[in-house]
Amino acid sequence: MHKRTAHRWRLTAIMVVGTFFAFGTFWLVQLAQNGDTSVDPNSFKNEPDYIVEQFSFVRMTPEGKPRYLVSGAKLTHRPVDDTSDVELPVLQGVAPGQPITTITSQRARIRHAQNQADLIGDVNVVRPESPGNRAMRLKTEALTVFTDEDRMTSDQPVQVTLGTATITGTGMEANNATRELRFASRGQIVYPPKAARAAPPITGKPQ
Repeated sequence: MHKRTAHRWRLTAIMVVGTFFAFGTFWLVQLAQNGDTSVDPNSFKNEPDYIVEQFSFVRMTPEGKPRYLVSGAKLTHRPVDDTSDVELPVLQGVAPGQPITTITSQRARIRHAQNQADLIGDVNVVRPESPGNRAMRLKTEALTVFTDEDRMTSDQPVQVTLGTATITGTGMEANNATRELRFASRGQIVYPPKAARAAPPITGKPQ
């Protein structure tokens, strides 16, 4: 009697477990067919695939020469759109025959497929003086750099110091290859007095 009762209990337990799995499978099939948005299979695809701190890398030209150097405090890469978010980025153009131009900002998003970098927050561009080129400094809050085209654009207020002149305006496009600088809106150019421009630099300490 006890053996028959124990057998029935085991049989009942097996049927309950089987029914549970059957309903679970049915629910998964219905979920897949109905496209239930509560479970998004792509929700984890844009998670970072790698994070690098205190990094630097060099982008080369097709001829195998260095084109620009990118470094920063932290780089987070996302594989879905092939972009990298960078904290405290430093972008340096090191093309042969060109003065080294250094760009810094608070953060940046690098779009690798488009060879484009969007810099945001306290953006500074510095190009030293060189034969045939006056020293340049550019300040703005947002700047897009097209690295392969040697071109920069901004839709924000921009201040450019070129030699001794200061240019301000909103919306700018600069082409380093052709040395062209254009403003979308009417800008303002300030030249210092001729005496200030002609005066020799002061060296040494006052007596």
